Amino acid sequence: MTAPTPDQPFEQPWQAQAFALTVHLHEQGHFTWTEWAEALSAQIHSGTDRPYFGHWLSALEALIAAKGITSATQLSDTAQAWKDAAARTPHGQPITLD
Repeated sequence: MTAPTPDQPFEQPWQAQAFALTVHLHEQGHFTWTEWAEALSAQIHSGTDRPYFGHWLSALEALIAAKGITSATQLSDTAQAWKDAAARTPHGQPITLD
């Protein structure tokens, strides 16, 4: 992993994807920036020790579940499906969901 720089602010592709999804959902009117800031702040101050984008992802998951965009169960099920798919995928091959 490389440290973020102004030219490359994300350490991992998933961080850029989470950022882009957050912006997209806001632009679609699913939540305001104030709601987003409150959700992210709540995660950062939750006492859970995780990297910044771990807080970001948790805030996004909590907010989209609270807004009814999807359910917490569906988020959990999808995350598990990706973990299962990764576990059965040979190294170097693309991970796909069934």
